[in-house]
Amino acid sequence: MPPELSRSQTPAINAYTLLVSRRFWWLLVVLASLSIITLVDILVGPAFLNVWDVLKALVTPQSSSDPTVYVIVHSIRLPMTLMAMIVGASLGIAGVQMQTILGNPLASPYTLGFSAAAGFGAAATILLGLQLPIFPEFTVPIAAFVAAGFACAIVYGIAHIRGVTPEIMILAGIATLFLFQSLQSLLQYLASPEVLQEIVFWLFGSMLKATWFSVSVSGGILLISFLFLFKDAWKLTALRLGDERARSLGIDVHRLRLKIFLIVSLLTAGAVAFVGTIGFVGLVAPHIARMLVGEDQRILMPVSAFMGAIIMVGASIASKLVSPGAVVPIGIVTAIIGVPFLFALILSGKKKHW
Repeated sequence: MPPELSRSQTPAINAYTLLVSRRFWWLLVVLASLSIITLVDILVGPAFLNVWDVLKALVTPQSSSDPTVYVIVHSIRLPMTLMAMIVGASLGIAGVQMQTILGNPLASPYTLGFSAAAGFGAAATILLGLQLPIFPEFTVPIAAFVAAGFACAIVYGIAHIRGVTPEIMILAGIATLFLFQSLQSLLQYLASPEVLQEIVFWLFGSMLKATWFSVSVSGGILLISFLFLFKDAWKLTALRLGDERARSLGIDVHRLRLKIFLIVSLLTAGAVAFVGTIGFVGLVAPHIARMLVGEDQRILMPVSAFMGAIIMVGASIASKLVSPGAVVPIGIVTAIIGVPFLFALILSGKKKHW
């Protein structure tokens, strides 16, 4: 390589190294923030716990900890906190990938009807009093999971007929959203007051439903989905440049869009099936992550997951503080926080962002 060429490339190499270092720095900052807010969430609750007692219960065997503190931490608060992290991370990843494959800043699992479909499946099961012959306590989560998958099939089926383009998928998703929201309203109208209360509580979304089983199932779905998505990180980064440029790099855009769409549907179903409808996390978290680290999916994806987890855990803390001695459904808190935060992002964002 000629010396002149090497010297001319040095500033570009240094700038790229600086950019990568800054992105990894933001990744570490977000991860550290998540660790701190996670500990705070475990500490906050109706029963006051000392930070050292909580840390001891987390890192030492049961025989070495206070029995009451150990039960509260491991049986109640830790599953709720982990579930909040998993749901937030799942929706954060799902949101950033929906925005990537559809090229639309408003795309998210909530706005495309997947969450509404899950809510309809749960509401229908509660209204009809259906129960599985084996493990009846999992009837509602399974119904919500199946309904979310059905919504995915509707959106993809319509898009497949007209051509799998971002515009058609967005229109099909919005139509699916209104369809299942209308069906939810119909079920609520038909329900008795007692059943209506149960349906509405589920639709609000709450971490009180979290168990170690739900943590393991949703966490497993998140891990597997992330690994599959991360394999295509560079393809997804190229897709943000446009379909034509992605095709010029040898990427099968149609197949990639279908694959990501199916994985996102699975992520969303696994996130909301156990805890209820959660809005705005999958919409807001990707925008924050994109502002911090840019479009490189190798960094954007994990940062979106961490930001989604931070939003959910923060909402969990707020839900415990709003009404002392009680826990407000977290879906209400995410909506209250998410709307003004989204307005702030819109007003402060750069015009060339999209």
